[in-house]
Amino acid sequence: MSETRVHLSKTEPSAYHALDAFSKTVGEICAANGIDDRLKELVMIHCSQLNGCSYCTRIHVDRALSAGLDTDTLMQIPAWRESGVFSERERAALELAEAFTFIAEEGVSDDLYDRVGSVFTEKEYAALSWACVSINAFNRIVIAGRYPVPPRVAQVQA
Repeated sequence: MSETRVHLSKTEPSAYHALDAFSKTVGEICAANGIDDRLKELVMIHCSQLNGCSYCTRIHVDRALSAGLDTDTLMQIPAWRESGVFSERERAALELAEAFTFIAEEGVSDDLYDRVGSVFTEKEYAALSWACVSINAFNRIVIAGRYPVPPRVAQVQA
């Protein structure tokens, strides 16, 4: 097994910078279309967990904590269907995240599209969809390159 992998962001930085710029644009689209950081980070974490991307999970857990999510809520993301802590919007976003992460299995079914579309406006749906596309792209780069998990960001206690 090879321990040294091509580091895509270093080997072809222009492509990585374009993806990073895309990610920033997606963040702006989310903010402009009513997707707050709490909801966006739930989606980012769930996609990253589903993909098995520890690196991105760590980054987005730290961002979620900064956005006001608490540890109890974060711990319940994998069991969101059984949990009572998520709002209707959060549940719809988590379900959409699953569909985008496992897109090859059945795409975004009409049933899911109608269910999520009844909760979000067209602009919100589009913003969340782009967020899923963005994080899934980063997950694939990080997993393929076996990037080491970054250290924790120190949290400021209020």
